Amino acid sequence: MMTKIPLAWLQLKREKTRLAVALAGIAFADILMFMQLGFRDSLYFSNVRFHTSLQADIVLINNQSNALLSMKTFSQRRLYKALDLQAVQSVHPIYLDYTAWKNPFTGRSRNLLVIGVNPAVNVLDLPGVNENLDKLKLPDVVLYDRSSRQEYGPIATEFDQGKTVAAEVNNRRMKVGGLFTLGASFGADGNLITSDLNFLRMFPLHKQGLIDIGLIRLKPGADATTVTQNLKNYLPRDIKVLTKQEFINYERYYWESSTAIGFIFTLGTIMGFIVGTVIVYQILYTEVADHLAEYATLKAIGYTQNYLLIVILQEALILAILGYIPGFAITMFLYDRARDATLLPVLMSVGRAIMVLILTFIMCFISGTIAMRKLRSADPADIF
Repeated sequence: MMTKIPLAWLQLKREKTRLAVALAGIAFADILMFMQLGFRDSLYFSNVRFHTSLQADIVLINNQSNALLSMKTFSQRRLYKALDLQAVQSVHPIYLDYTAWKNPFTGRSRNLLVIGVNPAVNVLDLPGVNENLDKLKLPDVVLYDRSSRQEYGPIATEFDQGKTVAAEVNNRRMKVGGLFTLGASFGADGNLITSDLNFLRMFPLHKQGLIDIGLIRLKPGADATTVTQNLKNYLPRDIKVLTKQEFINYERYYWESSTAIGFIFTLGTIMGFIVGTVIVYQILYTEVADHLAEYATLKAIGYTQNYLLIVILQEALILAILGYIPGFAITMFLYDRARDATLLPVLMSVGRAIMVLILTFIMCFISGTIAMRKLRSADPADIF
């Protein structure tokens, strides 16, 4: 089969303009698939970074909570009731709310996520949190996410220069006591961390004793799956008991199945695949049609139909490889630009690179298979 590749390559490069158009079309289709899959995966990853950072084995939430954007409160007595189980080492409540942050430089307001925790124990495995926990014990002090969008103001830059930074949060003046790193998501463009007491001062309508998330740490050697099942049987039915990984999957599933965003990005990937298939088919069909007489001559002198079919498939393989290379390179550049513009984790992964390469092969081979129908009409009798 390898001895037939030069014929396929010679046919493709004979029309250099047509070859360039084909490669541009394949590269465009690959870029479209890469971008759609990249944005989709960044959506999922960015929305579970908070979940991943939780230092807990088991998570409790209200049974009516769907995602971090729409958490329902529940009584903290449910959380402390978990201490009745011998395998439970400690429990930690977390408060969440979305509220307005007034840019101290422009005066414009923009919503962000406020996280309230007990500063006595670090429950968030995020850069900058542990070393700044003591500052949260002071009244009206918050930690600011340095990866928040620029619309909130150059807070991190001003703080790094040693300047005092303060802003109104939910109409209460709060001082930035430190920086941490979490990152923007599709649900929140910015994040704050403060103490549970500061949180309740900031949100006076938030009833004390009602929490949004309950974290449970188990004693060494305890099995999280077993304890989770025991808690499901022990706690009232209004509480959903999840392992940490189940909590991550629960959030991801919400964005994947309960919102239009996951469907839109998947549909965009399918459309890119279809566009690429059509472009390659048009190129290969034209290639076969222009050389129909030559193919008929080859049949007349003894070359089989299968030989010619393999030549067409090899042309499809060459187009797939040559089109994928510029598509991948341009995508890496676009990923960098998108990451800088949105602050979302739009990154290339090995799995995605391989998947798009496989889709490119399938795309080109489907096109080649369809174009081969024209090859069957190459009858030597029509030539001689």
